[in-house]
Amino acid sequence: MDGIQRVEFIIDGEPRGKGRPRFTKAGRTYTDSKTAAYERTVRQSAWVAMAKNKLPPTSANVFVEVTAYHGIPKSWPNKKRALAFANVIKPKKPDIDNIIKAVLDGCNGVVFLDDAQVHAINARKQYCGLDVSPLVHVRISWTK
Repeated sequence: MDGIQRVEFIIDGEPRGKGRPRFTKAGRTYTDSKTAAYERTVRQSAWVAMAKNKLPPTSANVFVEVTAYHGIPKSWPNKKRALAFANVIKPKKPDIDNIIKAVLDGCNGVVFLDDAQVHAINARKQYCGLDVSPLVHVRISWTK
């Protein structure tokens, strides 16, 4: 066994969850444009990290860690902002499972061949610091 391989990357911007599938009048399903754009951003961030580490997509089982940092609304009073900064108040939307779906769909074919290879996930969401931009931090590891 050669050890553990890992790739980490950041997706800048407010965390976005996978949208519900949309249907045409003919009954075909499609992904809405905002979700598709976010998945392209995830794919690009993952591709850059994989290329930087000179890694091909893995066929091994993978462990995925996702931390979504949401921006604290500027309209909130200072007391409420302080509670969010201290992680007393947690973000509600989007649902964490939808954030994970968007990240995994964006990584398909780039980090791993198929998201069926994901055998464990550790995910959380919280507010970011007061002067820190929102982002999603992703770490994917596997045994070679």
